[in-house]
Amino acid sequence: MDYGDSVQKVLLRKIQKAEQDLLQLKLDYCRFIFGLSHRTKVTSKGASYVVRSVDVESMERQEDGSFSRPAITGAPADSPETVDAEYLGTDWALEDTATRPAARN
Repeated sequence: MDYGDSVQKVLLRKIQKAEQDLLQLKLDYCRFIFGLSHRTKVTSKGASYVVRSVDVESMERQEDGSFSRPAITGAPADSPETVDAEYLGTDWALEDTATRPAARN
């Protein structure tokens, strides 16, 4: 193995670690700023859903440096385990705002 291959492997490991860290930071941002995590109840189009996944890749950086709301996927709250999840996009609101931090728009 020559020096170039060794440097490439080290840099690739560092890039992968940075990408993992960024993903975790975005998930933390969703949890603390938007009150969103797996199994959070949200309302979308007049129906109640349980969040199944949060698409942090859909978040865009705003002019003020913050991030936009993420797109989410959820299952109907009355039968979250038996129904396939639906793409809800960014059109959602937290259902239980009394116990969660206020979402930033």
